[in-house]
Amino acid sequence: MINLEVENGLSIHPSKDIISTKGEQLKGKRIVLCITGSVAAVQSSEIARMLMRYGAEVFSVMSPMAQRIVHPYLMEWATGNTVVTELTGKIEHVALVGEHDEKADLVLVAPATANTISKIACGIDDTTVTSVVSTAFGSNTPIIIVPAMHQSMYNHPILTENVKKLEALGVEFVGPRIEEGKAKIAETELIFDAVIRKLAVKQDFSGLRMLVTAGPTVEHIDPIRVITNRSSGRMGVAIAEEALNRGAEVTLVYGLGKVASPSRACIISVETTEQMFEAVVSELESKKYDVVIAVAAAADWTVEKPYSRKVSTHKLDSLNLKLKPTEKIINRVKKVNPETFLVAFRAEYKLPKKKLIESAYQRLLQANADLIVVNDVSKKGSGFGTETNEVFIIDGNKKVIHVSLAPKKVVANKILDVVNEKVKPK
Repeated sequence: MINLEVENGLSIHPSKDIISTKGEQLKGKRIVLCITGSVAAVQSSEIARMLMRYGAEVFSVMSPMAQRIVHPYLMEWATGNTVVTELTGKIEHVALVGEHDEKADLVLVAPATANTISKIACGIDDTTVTSVVSTAFGSNTPIIIVPAMHQSMYNHPILTENVKKLEALGVEFVGPRIEEGKAKIAETELIFDAVIRKLAVKQDFSGLRMLVTAGPTVEHIDPIRVITNRSSGRMGVAIAEEALNRGAEVTLVYGLGKVASPSRACIISVETTEQMFEAVVSELESKKYDVVIAVAAAADWTVEKPYSRKVSTHKLDSLNLKLKPTEKIINRVKKVNPETFLVAFRAEYKLPKKKLIESAYQRLLQANADLIVVNDVSKKGSGFGTETNEVFIIDGNKKVIHVSLAPKKVVANKILDVVNEKVKPK
C-alpha cells in the first residue's frame, strides 16, 4: 500500500476523526475510490466520507478530467489521504491493488463516464483510473462501477455491450438513476449498500424469506383529513435494507413513510391499518415466510364513521369523532402461520426501565411473539423521525438485550443478529 504521509508532522489527518462514527461494518477495509470526469464527481467526497463513517480507509484516484471538475485538495480533505493524480516511479496503481498482501479490498469507480467504462472493457490503460482498474482485474480485487452520463450516451448500444462484458467478468454496476434525460449517479446510500454487500456482510440470511412492516398508517376523517402518528418508517426500512444485505428475500409492507424504500425489496404500499392488516394476512396465507418483523407504527384507532365528503370548517363550531380500535396485526400472524418467527415492536413514553421491559414482555405474550423490541420515544435520539434509536430486545424467556443509542442501521443489524441466533437459517 502507498505510504501516505501527512504533512506538518501529523501522523493522523484530522479528517479521519469520522472513521467508524456511525458503525464498524467496514472496519479494517481499504477502498480505492476512482473518480472520472463526470459532473457527478461533486458527489465523490460525500461517498468517501460515508464509507469512512462505517470504518473504511479510503484512497482517491482521479483522472485528469476529474481534476478539472473537483480539485484533488477536496478529496485529500475528505479522506485524509494523499490523492493519486498521476502514476510515477512509486507505481501507485500496483501499490494500491497489485498482487500483494496489503492491496485494497475494493475498487469503486464513482462516477464512471461512458468513456472510462468502454476503456476498461477494452483493456485500455491511459489514465490513472483505467490503470488502477486493470491492475485490480489482474489481482482479483473486486470492482464496483457507478455510471453517470447523459441518457443518450448510456443508451449507446456499444456501451450496453461493454457493460454486459464487464458484468460477465464479475464487475458490479450500481445505477444509474434515469432522470431529466440523464443517467445520474446512484444515490450515496445505494452505493454504500453495494459496498457493504460486497465487503462487509455475511450472507447469513441466504435462503430466508422475511416480511417487514414499516412506516405509519393513516385513518381517514374525511377524504382529505387523517389521523396518524409521527413515524418516518426509517427503522423498518433500515431492517429491510440490512436483511437484504445479509441475503434475505424481503417483502416490505410500507405505510406512508418519509424515507425511500429499498429498491431490492418487494414493496407493498398501503395507507390504512386495515390495508396493512389485509396485506400481511394475504402474504402469510399465500407464501411461507420464515420471519415477520412488525416495525410499522400502525394506527391503534380509526374513525367509526368517516365522512364521505370534506367536512367544512365554516359550517361547524366543533367536530366530534367516535373512534374504534383497529385490529392488531401482530395478533394475527401466529394464527395464520404458527411456525413463522415473529418480532414485534412497541413504543412507550416516559416509562422507567423496569416498567418498559415488563410492558413489552406482556405484549410479547399476548401476541405469542418470539421477540419484542421496545423503545422509549420520549428519550432524545430514540423517538419518531430520528436517525438513531435505543432499544431493548426481549425474548420469551424474558432475556433482555440492551442496544444503546446508535444509528438505525447499526440497531437494525443488532436486532437481526438476535433473530439469526434464534432462527438459524439453513
